[in-house]
Amino acid sequence: MLRIKKLYIFVFKQFALLFIGTFFIALFVLMMQFVWQYIDTLIGKGLTLDVLGQFFWYMSLMMVPQALPLAILLSSLITFGNLGESSELTAIKAAGISLMQTLKPLAFVVLLIACGSFYFQNNIGPMANDKMAQLLMAMKQKNPELEIPEGVFYDGIPQCNIYVQKKDLDRGMLYGIMIYRMTGSYEDAAIILADSGSLQSTAEKKHLLLNLYSGEWFENMRSQELANSASVPYRRETFWQKTIVLDFDSDINLDNGVMGQRAQAKSLLKINHDVDSLNHQYDSIGRVYYIEGKRMYFDLPGFNRNDSLRALKDAKTVVFDTLYQRLNVDKRRAAVNAAHNRAQQMATELEYKSLITEDGDRWIRQHKIEAINKFTLSLSCLIFFFIGAPLGAIIRRGGLGVPIIVSVLVFIVFYILDNMGFRMARSGIWTVWFGKTLATAVLAPLAVFVTYKANNDSAVFNLDAYRDLMMRMFGLRRKRTVMGKEVIINDPDYVTDRERLVRMNDDVVAYAHDHNLKSPPNIIKVFFKYKPDNEMARIDEEMEVVIEDLSNTRDKAILTQLSKYPFVTVKAHTRPFERKWLNILSFIVVPVGAFFYLRMWRFRLRLYRDLQSIRQTNNRIIKRIDKIVNRPDPPKEKED
Repeated sequence: MLRIKKLYIFVFKQFALLFIGTFFIALFVLMMQFVWQYIDTLIGKGLTLDVLGQFFWYMSLMMVPQALPLAILLSSLITFGNLGESSELTAIKAAGISLMQTLKPLAFVVLLIACGSFYFQNNIGPMANDKMAQLLMAMKQKNPELEIPEGVFYDGIPQCNIYVQKKDLDRGMLYGIMIYRMTGSYEDAAIILADSGSLQSTAEKKHLLLNLYSGEWFENMRSQELANSASVPYRRETFWQKTIVLDFDSDINLDNGVMGQRAQAKSLLKINHDVDSLNHQYDSIGRVYYIEGKRMYFDLPGFNRNDSLRALKDAKTVVFDTLYQRLNVDKRRAAVNAAHNRAQQMATELEYKSLITEDGDRWIRQHKIEAINKFTLSLSCLIFFFIGAPLGAIIRRGGLGVPIIVSVLVFIVFYILDNMGFRMARSGIWTVWFGKTLATAVLAPLAVFVTYKANNDSAVFNLDAYRDLMMRMFGLRRKRTVMGKEVIINDPDYVTDRERLVRMNDDVVAYAHDHNLKSPPNIIKVFFKYKPDNEMARIDEEMEVVIEDLSNTRDKAILTQLSKYPFVTVKAHTRPFERKWLNILSFIVVPVGAFFYLRMWRFRLRLYRDLQSIRQTNNRIIKRIDKIVNRPDPPKEKED
């Protein structure tokens, strides 16, 4: 019989309640951001409650895959933050249960959520996206008289382009109206100018009534008898008031499949099938264009390809300038005009073909992006869990303060990387797989790093450790400060310290002479034949011992000189890494090897200056010790 540990049940209950709450909060936030984008489409359209209900329902279904990763990140961070803040996580570790064992049941649950997210995106999401696109299209077409902007042409009404100079929303009047109306072709187009007018919908919302005042009507009269004639008759009408009926069906119908060809409205199986079909279709178009391009240069009037190639083959040298000069003026002009027209025709045709091929490439990229997006969003659930749970165990802060800040920062990084990769992949600047996997590829190492640190109880947010690492990497160092002690138990041994300083001076001079620190390092010895150099480490250790002993003095002059000792780097001037194979690898990678070589040279020169500073400081302290040792003791005061 399968038995579930009480610890797993306890952790799952803590996580489940928070996950449900954070999921609906994240879903609400994403829905509000989506509503804000389409606020102009919803306001002032007279939409019924059932239509608004459908809008919010389909919108919520579309936002579920985006809300799941954020909810998992926030809920896991709060869960383990609460366990750490109440010392329950410490008790769990004291019982011999590691963090990875504690994460095991929740990791399984999150894996099920990720699988459910993939199923949702593959089956329910496309349907919701299709219905949502149809609903938005229908909303934009409802009551178009409210959408006509000022100063630009509006094409939201079928077969019409309307320009309005000014609108009066209180009276419902339009001023400075210009209408281009086409019912069939350009031959029977009409241009209507009016001083003012109003646009109203009929009761059944099937037509629009356009009431125009004080205007003119220009319309071409199409005639079959004059089809081949350059002149087309037209009529002109001046009116004071005229009503035009425009066909316009604004009923909201969600049963058609007009928007079903978009990549967002397809499952993974449908996307793969359509990508194969699109590749086959545009490959065929490309082959046809290739054949036409080969023939394009040999289709000139009166041009015989075989005869021309034979003539060019028989001729030793063909000088086109000479042939052009033999023609008279009229033929020259005709030849130039023919070449110019031919070039323009070829350029126009190539531009048209490039638009078709670019549309095909963009259409294929959109399908591939949507296919990869189904996997990356599901994988992000696992990545966010292994970021949130370890961070909660490290921060050990529950509630809605620090966890929300950390979650928002992580999600912003993910959103920026994912959106940037999507735009680059959609435009063809980056490959599709690179653009869509950029966010997960960046956050996955972060999840591994944070999980490793949390499992080993490492201090991830120790700023001093990161500061010391950066200072060592860039060769920066702190300034030594030695302060006098208020209570001194043991006085310094001046005689022994003086002997050490004298011996240290001899060692410093010998080391600088033997290693020739001013010269550049030997490449072979550094990267391939390195031998350990412990002399500088010994000198530094002896210097620190003297500084520690002399810091017990009350003499301010010695304390001042002790602060002038530099912090010496004992290994950075010898080799890049401790391991030999890393040194060889850094040499093979040329830019890296050059960086470390110049860095070592810089540390050698700095060490030379440090040794000089140490020697000068030693001499000053030696002189001061001599004065202290040879100074007679002050006379003691007599007791009363």
